[in-house]
Amino acid sequence: MLDGHLLLGWLSFTIIVHLISLPGPSTAYFGLTGNEPLSILPLSSQPDERAGKAHYKLCDRLKLEKKQRRMCRRDPGVAETLMEAISMSALECQYQFRFERWNCTLEGRYRANILKRGFKETAFLYAISSAGLNHAMAKACSAGRMERCTCDEAPDLENRKAWQWGGCGDNLKYSNKFVKDFLGKRSNKDLRARIDMHNSNVGIKVIKAGVETTCKCHGVSGSCTVQTCWRQLAPFHEIGKQLKQRYENSIRVVSSTNEATGEGEISQTRSQGQQPSPGPQPDLIPRTLDLLHIEDSPSFCRPSKYSAGTMARKCYKDKNCEAICCGRGHNTQSRVVTRPCQCQVRWCCYVECKQCTQREEVYTCKG
Repeated sequence: MLDGHLLLGWLSFTIIVHLISLPGPSTAYFGLTGNEPLSILPLSSQPDERAGKAHYKLCDRLKLEKKQRRMCRRDPGVAETLMEAISMSALECQYQFRFERWNCTLEGRYRANILKRGFKETAFLYAISSAGLNHAMAKACSAGRMERCTCDEAPDLENRKAWQWGGCGDNLKYSNKFVKDFLGKRSNKDLRARIDMHNSNVGIKVIKAGVETTCKCHGVSGSCTVQTCWRQLAPFHEIGKQLKQRYENSIRVVSSTNEATGEGEISQTRSQGQQPSPGPQPDLIPRTLDLLHIEDSPSFCRPSKYSAGTMARKCYKDKNCEAICCGRGHNTQSRVVTRPCQCQVRWCCYVECKQCTQREEVYTCKG
């Protein structure tokens, strides 16, 4: 795990990525898989912009397709939510892969080349993008930042008569509909398009599976004669963690034809040389929450069109140096650092810290 200082530094990291050219307008993409600039754009408009039209300019900066731009413009809260979804997805991707050879490098040409292929990493980018949009939209509704949605009313909660509805639930029903309309239906004619759509749906379904009902008791002396309940989404870090686990277990698939119907199907590939075992065969059709890919990933060890490689990458001794450095070994550099320590809260109201100096070793991969 990162210590507090490193985590704070990571959270303050600003992503600046050039615009790239991706699949044409016949397919709707967004976020880490789209045409938008992946810079963390300012979430407030310029003072000289008219309040009623300020979000139009934000929508234009996102380089959306025609239908997406129309959906963005019809509600002033959408543009800021879309930008929040992009930055949230990018930061979570980099956080989940901070110890890996591929550390979610999002610089323009690397991202563009990965999206042209069907790697495990491509699958994760589709899933985290749709999950980020779904999560950000549901939260924006409950926070009152949208004109077309508010709190979730959750009419399907069990034992509704036992509690009085209250709080402000995250509106997943609205966000699900918005995301599906925003991304649109993609071509189902080729394997790659079906895989991309499947992986995007995985992100949406993981969000839905993480919804919990939170309740608060009311009554004399805490008797809980009445409960106030609302539905909340899981923290996005938890969503990212689950998608990372699905990335680790991503299934390689091929396109096959159903002999009975003549329709195309997605089926799991067997390992090279693997023969069918006797007896009943396991179902080779992937589950709806499995991430899918169609080709093996590169090693990401050396510079290529997919990443800058791992030379000079910082690693953690006895944790991931051997894996990240691809067996090339690592350099060790000793340095003296000064950090706040022994902090105490003083009345009123500030934190007082001492400055502690210590020597630490930094490990980086050899070339």
